[in-house]
Amino acid sequence: MTFIIVGYGRVGARTARILHEEGRAVTVVENDPDKADRAREAGFEVVEGDGSSESVLRRAGVENAAALGGLTGDPNTNFAACMVGKQFGCRVAMRISEDYREEIYERYEEDVDEVIYPERLGAAGAKTALLGGSFNALGELTEELRLTAVTIPEDAPVVGKKVNNIDLGNFGRIYAHGGPRDELTIPLPGTIVEAGDRLALVVDDDGLEQTRAALLGE
Repeated sequence: MTFIIVGYGRVGARTARILHEEGRAVTVVENDPDKADRAREAGFEVVEGDGSSESVLRRAGVENAAALGGLTGDPNTNFAACMVGKQFGCRVAMRISEDYREEIYERYEEDVDEVIYPERLGAAGAKTALLGGSFNALGELTEELRLTAVTIPEDAPVVGKKVNNIDLGNFGRIYAHGGPRDELTIPLPGTIVEAGDRLALVVDDDGLEQTRAALLGE
């Protein structure tokens, strides 16, 4: 299972590293020779060329890739790469700047699996977007505690509840909340959770399944 990262800048490099540290195969596509060299020095397979080109992405193995991230600083390149990825059945996530107008965001959102604002999510969020799913462990704090992010679906039992009324027992704590396109912030006690919202939590490693059940009803 290979993940293709288009763009080895700040976001692409960190996302590639996180995926690699989790034991996932990563191929980097980069048209800047210096960045391509840095990716090779970091141990990644590299294909040099324009990430928006189907022929370049074919050389990177897009036909058999699990997911593709368009993570350059150019949204046009990112979108074109994602469209090629979709053509071959990849899960695709593209990076855009958070200062884009609402209608542009919505146009991109209709065609890709995930739109990434790296200024908000960071590389761990990009990695989560590529892997998919609504309940994702982002990293370990200690041997027993884990940072976790969850996207709330429409049928979740917590929809309509205030944050301070969500009972995770002794195994988890909600520390941040945000709407689908909002920054994660510390929630007020009266903040109401709606479908599509994101919650960030600290969870006891033994309580991941209990937390999932409490939040998602699974």
